[in-house]
Amino acid sequence: MIIVKMKSLDEIYDMIKPHSNILIAGCDGCVQPPRSIHEANILGRLLKLKRGISGEGLNYKAVTVLRQCDDHIVTNALRPLVDEYDAIISMSCGIGVQMITKIFPQKITYPAQNSLFNGAEVHDNNQYVEYCNQCGDCLLGVTGGYCPVAGCAKNLMNGPCGGTVDGKCEVGDYTIDCAWINIFRRLKSLNRLDLFKQYRPMRDYRKLSSPKYLSLLELEEDEEEVKSEKKGEVAA
Repeated sequence: MIIVKMKSLDEIYDMIKPHSNILIAGCDGCVQPPRSIHEANILGRLLKLKRGISGEGLNYKAVTVLRQCDDHIVTNALRPLVDEYDAIISMSCGIGVQMITKIFPQKITYPAQNSLFNGAEVHDNNQYVEYCNQCGDCLLGVTGGYCPVAGCAKNLMNGPCGGTVDGKCEVGDYTIDCAWINIFRRLKSLNRLDLFKQYRPMRDYRKLSSPKYLSLLELEEDEEEVKSEKKGEVAA
């Protein structure tokens, strides 16, 4: 899920100052904390109250979109509405803001929040944790399920470094687990320290370069190729 944090009311208000007729679009997708119709309505009320202090009016409509990262869903949900409003506030991640901008270039779209990272929800300590950076070259099979790319502040491929004390990383003032210590302990418990001793080459950062594009047709062809290989292995 994509972890977000609301911008301050003042920052959002400053962005929409030139407008008096606003469409506020929540998102029912993977954004956390949730930013759906309830949150869109609350934001609209707060902006209207703030505008009212200056003696001016603000007209808004709060809606929600199933997923703002899907161009068909965004088009179907918002096309009947956008012509009635001067601007749009997106309560999605940055992808949603840019998707609405792409589909409705005649309308300016403002972000209601900052996108922080992709994370997993850990209920034990009430946290969202960044476990994966979508690097395009997964190492979890040789690191015991711990990711050194997302877990190591220095992105080391052959750790740990000299900045580790009692299993904690110097980055973060020794409050965060060292990813490579966790990898070592995990592989040791599995009797697979042979994997830890293997040299891992420097990362190919071309796989991390932006912007990224992935053809759905190519992805489907790759999936079919994998399925064919598995069927061949079973037959053999």
